[in-house]
Amino acid sequence: MREYSKVLSSSAKIRFQDCDPYGHLNNSNYISYFFNHREDAVKEAYGFDLFELAKVSGKAWVVAQNQIAYLEPATVMEEVHIESQLIGLNPRVLKVEMRMYDPGKERAKAFLWSSLVHYDLKVNRSIPHAPELQQLFESVLKPVAHPLFEDRVNQFRFSKKST
Repeated sequence: MREYSKVLSSSAKIRFQDCDPYGHLNNSNYISYFFNHREDAVKEAYGFDLFELAKVSGKAWVVAQNQIAYLEPATVMEEVHIESQLIGLNPRVLKVEMRMYDPGKERAKAFLWSSLVHYDLKVNRSIPHAPELQQLFESVLKPVAHPLFEDRVNQFRFSKKST
């Protein structure tokens, strides 16, 4: 079986149009940066095109819940490092953690937990993952030590650097 990376990473530049009047990344735009990273990284690392799958099979993932912690502002034209990993799963749901750092990963800026429900767009309801998808997800699963979001927030606040 092929070995896949469990932690995916990329860089992004914070753009002017995504910032507030103070030059800080707007709160809602953190989610866009996180999901853009995840979509691109999953396609590159696993050869898994979410949009092609949705177009061909009519199956996709919808966001059921987001929890986000803002630790330090990301600012206009700043280069940031983004990481993500699958931290939980069941037959219908994926739980992903995404983290944003300064380029040297010395300071955590934000992190997000997102729960994604596998959904059949043709019948408008959640469905179990296909066995080959479940197997892929199990092979890249990397749970975190703190199963509660608030505990994970504190880990970031006090260490400013966590994986």
